Amino acid sequence: MTESPAPEALVIGAGPAGLMAAEVLAGQGARVVVTEAMPTPARKFLMAGKSGLNLTRDEPWELFVTRYGGSAPREPAPLAGPGPRPPGYLVNEEFGAREVMAWARGLGVDLFTGSTGRVFPVGMKASPLLRAWLSRLAEQGVELRTRWRWTGFQDQGWRFDVPGGIRVLAPRVVVLALGGASWPRLGSDAAWVPWLVGRGVDVTPFRPANMGFRVDWSVQMAQHFGQAVKGVALHVGDRIGRGEWVVTAEGIEGGGVYEVSAAMRDGAEAFVDLAPDLATEELARRFARAPVKLSVGNRLRRVLGDPLRAALLMEWGRPLPTEPDRLAARAKALRLRHTGPMDMARAISSAGGISAESLTGALELKALPGVFAAGEMLDWEAPTGGYLLTGCLATGRRAGRGAAAYLAATRR
Repeated sequence: MTESPAPEALVIGAGPAGLMAAEVLAGQGARVVVTEAMPTPARKFLMAGKSGLNLTRDEPWELFVTRYGGSAPREPAPLAGPGPRPPGYLVNEEFGAREVMAWARGLGVDLFTGSTGRVFPVGMKASPLLRAWLSRLAEQGVELRTRWRWTGFQDQGWRFDVPGGIRVLAPRVVVLALGGASWPRLGSDAAWVPWLVGRGVDVTPFRPANMGFRVDWSVQMAQHFGQAVKGVALHVGDRIGRGEWVVTAEGIEGGGVYEVSAAMRDGAEAFVDLAPDLATEELARRFARAPVKLSVGNRLRRVLGDPLRAALLMEWGRPLPTEPDRLAARAKALRLRHTGPMDMARAISSAGGISAESLTGALELKALPGVFAAGEMLDWEAPTGGYLLTGCLATGRRAGRGAAAYLAATRR
């Protein structure tokens, strides 16, 4: 059944990108309906915040902007001089880390910045921020409809499976914020791809991003499953990951791996520096001083100071050289041996999506006038550490502004 009167603005997807687009549209006076397939909004946002909601990364713009890859429009370098920035960028100085922080504080959420520049709510949790945000949206007149699953087009409308049947909406403007393909159990299953491709939208195939890698461990490594690898550096091309990661029965996962996972997924070799704070020569001297009566494992543990790092050297470094200088060189550039990335269901995010060629600067779909897209639907990727969420909020804001401008133009 087609709804009458139709909502003026429809946002499909109640994650951070969709809610930001709805907030912008409502702020411009639009009557907004947000539909969400799941029973509750922003499930992936809440799941990501379970271990501490990393909102953004407070670091120099010149560094921040380099974290974004993919084909979606983005600003490759800071623009010199005053004045407005040109439209069409994924992240820009108009809405970057500092603007995200100001937005969160505007919701009454106190923040703190960690030693690495990561920004968190003082309470660390996502749910208080989401509750405050949904309350503000409700005050603006935004209507949220859960268990409304978009199932494609019907005539000139948008068809939904809803409790009790089928509904068709015919809004004046639409913002799509359906997510990518990672964590499908939380709602982002990329079911929308054939419907948009059928309407002439180019979609780059999805691949896992911010994911772990599978490793065929020897039986000796089983005793270390579940342990965190600390104090090492992962080198992949010009990228370096210094965060912790975990050895699991399936392979390796964690922030330090995610930082360099895109290059690893695309075929670049990864090397582990087991002693990044020591020069090779100093490490060689320590190996030379280790008592020769010790077993190989005990010798490595004594020098490296950690049984897990010693185990990784024995696992990936065989055959181990006996000369201290060669052993040190091996420990400083240990080839990480893996069998490929973990699948999409285990990935934090996804690469791929609607290509830049299919979008205007306002994130409107060229093939579907009046339809905008935001968030992980677009072909971009970024590492964890606040960059993902900032990108979703920034694109939601841009799509919302584009949709509001489209509405204003059609009212004339």
